[in-house]
Amino acid sequence: MHPAPSVILFTTLSGLGFGLLFFLGLGMPDVTGWVAFVFYLIAYGLSVGGLLASTFHLGHPERAWKAFTQWRSSWLSREGWCAVIALLVMGLYAIGAVFFGQRWGGLGVLGAAFSLATVFTTSMIYTQLKTIPRWNMNLTPAMFLSFSLAGGALLAGQITLAIPLLSIAAAVQVLFWRKGDIALKQSGTDLGTATGLGARGTVRAFEPPHTGTNYLLREFVYVVGRKHAEKLRLIAFSLAFGLPLLLIVPPVESTAVKHVLALLAVLSHLAGVATSRWLFFAQAEHVVGLYYGKR
Repeated sequence: MHPAPSVILFTTLSGLGFGLLFFLGLGMPDVTGWVAFVFYLIAYGLSVGGLLASTFHLGHPERAWKAFTQWRSSWLSREGWCAVIALLVMGLYAIGAVFFGQRWGGLGVLGAAFSLATVFTTSMIYTQLKTIPRWNMNLTPAMFLSFSLAGGALLAGQITLAIPLLSIAAAVQVLFWRKGDIALKQSGTDLGTATGLGARGTVRAFEPPHTGTNYLLREFVYVVGRKHAEKLRLIAFSLAFGLPLLLIVPPVESTAVKHVLALLAVLSHLAGVATSRWLFFAQAEHVVGLYYGKR
């Protein structure tokens, strides 16, 4: 599918922001005053910035509020509600930490739960799409959640947790790529099912449906070269997991050096996740492509 920059920014930034809010809600790190203010400023900047970026993919961003009315059936609507509740609850929790030097534990746990629920509902927007077999599997929410937790732990300075969480996210990413590469083939969808003519026998394209482009081709039939994709996967994996682990695993005595290495690890992880997200959309084979002879 067409990798829209707005959606890449949305899934990358909001996942990292809500991951940080999750750990802050659990009291990790246990900070108050100005230090807490900085942490919450970063978390809200990433979360809200990502959510705002997502509206630019809409044809009419001013109508985004209507998404909240379909929470019974729409994962997009549920995502909106979870995000609003998480931000409001964590906002009250942040007021206690920043201005009163107190952690209202129950409020923090509730905010942490809704922060993680927001990431899950975001992932389900893509997981539910049977027309895109690469997304329509359990590894999609697992990837979104593991990325969010790993990035959140890095931002929160929870190195002891970040190391295993980054390792888990790396394993999930590899499994997602391996299973995703054969998902379309295993789905049983082909040109016969795409055209509805499969019952008549083997179906092959005599000529393209039309000579020009159209909306479906622009949005749903984006082709990435195999060699190009393999290089990007290597870059994404190295930046998102390899380099951050190399930066945070070795013991360092200097506090200043630790902070610098942690910052570099976060920036590397962010760049790697953004690259992975680009591939997440660019390599998503929509079954409508079969109608146009794409395989």
